Amino acid sequence: MRAYHCLPLIIWTYLFHIIVTSPLQETDNSHLLRKRTLNVTKDDGKILHRTKRGWMWNQFFLLEEYTGSDTQYVGKLHTDQDKGDGNLKYILTGDGAGNLFVIDENTGDIHAAKKLDREEKSLYILRAKAIDRKTGRQVEPESEFIIKIHDINDNEPKFTKDVYTASIPEMSGVGTSVIQVTATDADDANYGNSAKVVYSILQGQPYFSVDPESGIIKTALPDMSRENREQYQVVIQAKDMGGQMGGLSGTTTVNITLTDVNNNPPRFPQSTYQFNSPESAPLGTHLGRIKANDPDVGKNAEVEYSIAGGDGAALFDVITDKDTQEGIITVKQNLDFEKKMLYTLRVDASNTYPDPRFMNMGPFSDTATVKVSVEDVDEPPVFSKLSYLIDVDEDVKEGSIIGQVTAYDPDAMSNLIKYSVDRHTDLDRVFSIHSENGSIFTLKPLDRESFPWHNITITAAEINNPKQSSQVPVFIRILDINDHAPEFAMYYETFVCENAKPGQLIQTISVMDKDDPPRGHKFFFEPVPEFTLNPNFTIVDNKDNTAGIVTRKDGYSRNKMSTYLLPVLIFDNDYPIQSSTGTLTIRVCACDKRGNAQSCSAEALMLPAGLSTGALVAILLCVLILLVLVVLFAALKRQRKKEPLIVSKDDVRDNVVTYNDEGGGEEDTQAFDIGALRNPEAREDSKLRRDVMPETIFQIRRTVPLWENIDVQDFIHRRLKENDSDPSAPPYDSLATYAYEGEDSVADSLSSLESAANDGDQDYDYLSDWGPRFKKLADMYAGGDSDRD
Repeated sequence: MRAYHCLPLIIWTYLFHIIVTSPLQETDNSHLLRKRTLNVTKDDGKILHRTKRGWMWNQFFLLEEYTGSDTQYVGKLHTDQDKGDGNLKYILTGDGAGNLFVIDENTGDIHAAKKLDREEKSLYILRAKAIDRKTGRQVEPESEFIIKIHDINDNEPKFTKDVYTASIPEMSGVGTSVIQVTATDADDANYGNSAKVVYSILQGQPYFSVDPESGIIKTALPDMSRENREQYQVVIQAKDMGGQMGGLSGTTTVNITLTDVNNNPPRFPQSTYQFNSPESAPLGTHLGRIKANDPDVGKNAEVEYSIAGGDGAALFDVITDKDTQEGIITVKQNLDFEKKMLYTLRVDASNTYPDPRFMNMGPFSDTATVKVSVEDVDEPPVFSKLSYLIDVDEDVKEGSIIGQVTAYDPDAMSNLIKYSVDRHTDLDRVFSIHSENGSIFTLKPLDRESFPWHNITITAAEINNPKQSSQVPVFIRILDINDHAPEFAMYYETFVCENAKPGQLIQTISVMDKDDPPRGHKFFFEPVPEFTLNPNFTIVDNKDNTAGIVTRKDGYSRNKMSTYLLPVLIFDNDYPIQSSTGTLTIRVCACDKRGNAQSCSAEALMLPAGLSTGALVAILLCVLILLVLVVLFAALKRQRKKEPLIVSKDDVRDNVVTYNDEGGGEEDTQAFDIGALRNPEAREDSKLRRDVMPETIFQIRRTVPLWENIDVQDFIHRRLKENDSDPSAPPYDSLATYAYEGEDSVADSLSSLESAANDGDQDYDYLSDWGPRFKKLADMYAGGDSDRD
């Protein structure tokens, strides 16, 4: 068994010496050589020579993936110090020592305990030493050695991707590169052919081929068309051992897509198209769609449509729908069935992006014929203009014709038309129109200053079919007539200083005019004819639509004349000439040296000459203070507590209240005012009677306004409540009685206020018939005694 293990070891050792020499081993050998001779110098100067002990072992090489039943023998460690008596012990340390590699400590034999994989680790560095079992001393220095794993072909080639995706333009030439695939082998590329990969194609012929060494896939057939076939699936194999028998292999899939090129022109599926259109179709109406088919895709299939000719080229248009690549026939101009009923168009379809490489295949365009039939419809009337402008003078008389609109029926029947005014545009009914001939006339007077423009709408409708109607705007401009007189532009507060000199300008006036003459305003200023020679002031026309008021004398006096009235005649230059008279009020004022007015009132002249402005202000301030003191004194006096008029209980002088004044009747304006009896705020309040004067401060009576036509009964109730609630009003313990007859008493009023104006005697004997209560009253008034006596 040992001979079986030694034979391959000897063979691999020989190959190892030929192929590779380990640097670490060389280093170790040099280390041994340096120590082979040791120079020892003693005191006597003699040099002693000692021969080095040397390690003895074979070269260590090991095959990966060992599958034997016993452990794989690696090699043997041995030193010349080993006498075979078992005194030496061999120890192994380093990469994998103890678990991967084990050593017999007595013999130095090394075995691999596990199966090794070169792809995981191809080199192991170990250290060996021999020690004396008895003393534990190393008999040899520790040395390193290498165990190298030799490769076997145990890995198949693997591609970098399981699936590759590539594309190439259609119509490409033979040998055009498509894509490069790459496979890697984990085996040792430096040892044998285990990692030498060769590529071949298993699927995809005869369309594609692959380079066996580089893995570049190329086209194998010329002019492959995307329209015939777009997708291809190619299977590539990679095999090691140079592709020889027994090599391992791997495969990958390459999906190849042919991309489109513009190698196909657009083609119409039919040569003639037919569309219908009503003559009333609005501009831009879509009449129909046509499409030229192009088997290309993307921008190579984009088509542009155009009208190449025909008798309807000016009336129709074609546009391209970018989404569907269709040509849309549209109306470009208004159609008229009465003029023409059928139009013919020639429409071209061409590629937007032609490819110059394929221009030799022919023109990349196609032509089709499009016929459009115009259908007759009942059309509304058509006005001769899109809008009308009418100028009219503002002084035109009511009922005058100011303009005319005309409309016609475009149909062959030529129906009659009726005109009308849209009253939504003429709410005030200023205008009207003749329904037959379209003449516009006025219904009311016009005023340019109020409404310079009138914008109305005229409607024209067929008499037989009123739904067929159309409208047109009519703009009526009111022309100005000089019918307004000029007037002052503003109210002028004019004054003249008392110390004014002749020729002094005191006011510049301007005017305004509601009219608007085409040549602009031109105003003239003159004194009125009645006062052409004014001794005080003169009017100077500045020729720029303004005038100046200039003094004519030296000095003015407020004492003599405080105010002057100066009439000014103003007229314009338009036809007919309009004029007006404006009057300036000129006050005479005292001015300072700069001509600023200080006082214009005549009362100031009555003050003493020695008083200055400061003195006048002081006097006014004193008067104001006196008034304030008087008001305060009166207010304090009213708030004092009222003393009762009756101090003693025996004083009954106010218990009898006498009313003996008949007054002067309705004509006596100085008599008692009955308006005091009319109080609208009389209300029923709670009684507050007091038999003695209260200690609290009385409430100030609130003055109430007097209204007209208030019942006297309300006034009596009001006065009763006020006397009951007023503790300061006498008498405190007397009974105040106010008898009231009521509204339905059979007796007439006994008041002298409603008696006749004369002082003649009246007959009061009828009072005796009213009962005992009025007998005494009848005796008083019927007898010879009277209150006046």
